[in-house]
Amino acid sequence: MDELKFYTYIAVFGTFGLYFAIAWWARAGSTSDFYVAGGGITPLQNGMAIGADWMSAASFISMAGMISFMGYGGSVFLMGWTGGYVLLAMLLAPYMRKHGKFTVPEFIFDRYYSKTARIVAVACLIIASLTYIIGQMKGVGVAFSRFLEVDYGLGLGIGMFVVWVYAVLGGMKGITYTQIAQYVVMIFAYTIPAVFISLQLTGNPIPQLGLGSTLADGSGVYLLDKLDMVVTEIGFKEYTTSNLGGTLNMFAYTMSLMIGTAGLPHVIMRFFTVPSVEAARSSAGYALVCIALLYTVAPAVGAMARLNLMHTIEPVAGQNLEYSERPQWFKDWETTGLLQFEDKNGDGKIQYTANTTDSNIVVTNDMTGAQQTVVPNEMVKVDRDIMVLANPAIANLPNWVIALVAAGGLAAALSTAAGLLLAISSSISHDLMKGVLTPDLSEKNELLAGRVVMTIAILISGYLGLHPPGFAAGTVALAFGLAASSIFPALMMGIFSKKMSGTAAIAGMCSGIGVTMLYVFQHKGIMFIPGTDFLGNMGADWFFGISPNAFGAVGALVNFAVAFAVLKFTGPAPANIQDMVENMRTPGDVGAAHAH
Repeated sequence: MDELKFYTYIAVFGTFGLYFAIAWWARAGSTSDFYVAGGGITPLQNGMAIGADWMSAASFISMAGMISFMGYGGSVFLMGWTGGYVLLAMLLAPYMRKHGKFTVPEFIFDRYYSKTARIVAVACLIIASLTYIIGQMKGVGVAFSRFLEVDYGLGLGIGMFVVWVYAVLGGMKGITYTQIAQYVVMIFAYTIPAVFISLQLTGNPIPQLGLGSTLADGSGVYLLDKLDMVVTEIGFKEYTTSNLGGTLNMFAYTMSLMIGTAGLPHVIMRFFTVPSVEAARSSAGYALVCIALLYTVAPAVGAMARLNLMHTIEPVAGQNLEYSERPQWFKDWETTGLLQFEDKNGDGKIQYTANTTDSNIVVTNDMTGAQQTVVPNEMVKVDRDIMVLANPAIANLPNWVIALVAAGGLAAALSTAAGLLLAISSSISHDLMKGVLTPDLSEKNELLAGRVVMTIAILISGYLGLHPPGFAAGTVALAFGLAASSIFPALMMGIFSKKMSGTAAIAGMCSGIGVTMLYVFQHKGIMFIPGTDFLGNMGADWFFGISPNAFGAVGALVNFAVAFAVLKFTGPAPANIQDMVENMRTPGDVGAAHAH
């Protein structure tokens, strides 16, 4: 066994052993333990667990990879996800914590005095959460297939089993303590390689500062200026100015991610695990610090990864790497199928350009205005999701650092998958079965039902993870759009509009998610099944140039508009509901989260 594989096995299976041990120690013995960890989690613990829940495979594995290729356009993920968390912490979490129920659909049932509203909320939650899990499962499959050198499908299966053991056994209690451990693994795995690479490229050990520093080669050129020069010379758009499909699409994408973030039930549920509203606010503050430790490093990781990749393929300007002399990391990722080379001109060298045709084209350099000939691109596949995982090897970092990144990537995917599965499980066993279908269900049977539902959800999400609709963060963006168009408006109107009626809210939720799903499915395929899209992913067919991943913002507007229009005809909510909302918005003491 080579050294890298040895370190990888120690890092990956050592952390898995830790997660299993924590799950056994913190196993759930009651529905309160299973849904809200008994309500006794401290703000710091909850902040770290939220950080792990938040920083999914999309954040850890995929976000910096997208920034690597999109440049400035990739900043929508940083702005949307971080801004959304502020919305959640300020506008939703404290009020919902004061109301004090287990789940989001339960809050909607109380606020909108309707079992139908609860069922619609469960449906919206399941659709958004399942879509989100697909992105996590893609991350699990990518990480396992590379570092355990197994097939993508087998890697996905191993990841599903690991999640099943500690999520089904421990419920929210086990997941919380496991996520604290996963956060520690993640933050070390993300920042240590970034420090090494920043030192290598700029001589500055702080990646956030290294991104704006000059290169360490003595040229006096700033890192971002160098990257702009490198990418424009081969026909790509300037790294620091390229946007994501236009200004309107950038705005819609950011808004969709922000309000989708604030409507994600698996994160909202975390605020029910602390003993008071004050603790909920404090845990939000701790979580923001925990999240910032990774999110402020991501732009540096993305830019440095792209520059290192370019320097590997073209070590000296005008001299491309011989394919036969490609480094070991290149060969390793080729075996996964996520990195592919095709020698189109038969010269045995690797040409990586923006030219996707099979013949030379002439382009104008964005920075100098000079015209130049660009040869065909022979890197026919560079999966964005490999960039963070491959980055330490591209930079020739020690094997233990590469192994640590593998453990971090898996921790990120597993932590969020577990939180999402719990949200799905609780929505079906607690909200649908206990709350609607079988109100006399015993606590023991409810706990059993929750575990059975979670097992089924893992199997379904694993199957969908075998055929994801795109890169991990892109898939996750669709989930945020679905949450943005359905759950977020219902929660906002429930808290800040005393008169909003149940009928109006139901109409809004159905309209919002209906419009968004129609738009997404016609471009991405029905439930993302290949071949079922009927408009294709062509910009010409986009509504005002807004991409399917960004359409949640439009769906939210439809939701609000329909709800307030219907309210005009149905009349306001009953007086007792308006009193309940008033009480929810008034500062005061609060008890533990509870069920009906």
